[in-house]
Amino acid sequence: MAVQQRRNSKTRKAKRRTHYKLAAPTLTKCPVCGEYKMAHRMCECGSYKGENVVEK
Repeated sequence: MAVQQRRNSKTRKAKRRTHYKLAAPTLTKCPVCGEYKMAHRMCECGSYKGENVVEK
């Protein structure tokens, strides 16, 4: 098993962790009501891809 030989600096640790950030979800506008929603999901108004799927 590998054992650390010397202590890593705070800068080196921070540089390694730069890719650990969260990505914001991509939001698209509903073509029917104009509300923002997640892609490939049904909107709150009951439409999907511009078609009314669920009556609200």
